[in-house]
Amino acid sequence: MMIPQRLRLAAAVLLISASPLLAQRPPDPPRPFAWWKSEPFKKELGLTADQSSRIDKIWETTRVELRQEWDELSKLEAKLSRMIQSDADEAALTRQIDRVETARANANKSRSLMLVQMVKVLTPEQRTRFNALHDRWQQEQQQQQQQPQRQGRPPDGPRPPQH
Repeated sequence: MMIPQRLRLAAAVLLISASPLLAQRPPDPPRPFAWWKSEPFKKELGLTADQSSRIDKIWETTRVELRQEWDELSKLEAKLSRMIQSDADEAALTRQIDRVETARANANKSRSLMLVQMVKVLTPEQRTRFNALHDRWQQEQQQQQQQPQRQGRPPDGPRPPQH
């Protein structure tokens, strides 16, 4: 029973933090929501100062590696775009696509491992609360997507706290 809960938690964390990475070609690395620094999240999770500090250390330690992997992915994608525009042969395109997808997988893997390390800092009770927060966040995101966008204005609704 613990394994499915851990998998669900890992999936929840990934969805919250990694969804911008899933886009085909985002302009910049995703700017993760630092939930461990957010007062409402810290309060609702019962996150201690030590836990918040430990999670932040994991983020800071991994951030440099993630940035390097993201930069490499961007370079490889740019090269692939140039190759497509210049009508490169299919074999060369295939090799470059493989490089792009390997770089994407490496970035996602590093991010996933970082998130798993962060989640391990939480107690089982905090993980349960985190799942509930994630479910609520996901519902809010779906509601925002269903609302018609007003010209030149952001959609109404809850937003993550700014830090």
